Amino acid sequence: MAGRITLTMIKPDAVAKNYTGSIVKMIGDAGFRIAAMKLMHLTPVQAARFYEVHKGKPFYEPLVAFMSSGPIVAALLEKENAIADFRELIGATNPANAAPGTVRALFATDVQRNAVHGSDSDENAIIESDFFFSGLERY
Repeated sequence: MAGRITLTMIKPDAVAKNYTGSIVKMIGDAGFRIAAMKLMHLTPVQAARFYEVHKGKPFYEPLVAFMSSGPIVAALLEKENAIADFRELIGATNPANAAPGTVRALFATDVQRNAVHGSDSDENAIIESDFFFSGLERY
């Protein structure tokens, strides 16, 4: 499945502002198939484990606190060239640098509260998808 999947999380800021439906519509309109999706509230331990690759960086602890501050929507997405196409759809990490019409340009407020997460590599897409979804949860 490498190259055909990516993992996204609609972050607590976007869920709290009721942007979930608009973001999911943009994902569908961009040709992605949702293979799995769930609404959940990460515990601080789960958020720390998910972002463990960033442990020791100055933004790690604030990121863990933010990602466990409210519900998120995790989704496994499928499409040819999934990583690159999704990263184009969501825009730059800093919404001030995001292209007009991208998810982050429309729904993000700053670098941390940037509405969505998107996998950055095929390897991470697999690791991240396995973190959230068992084989029984994928369609």
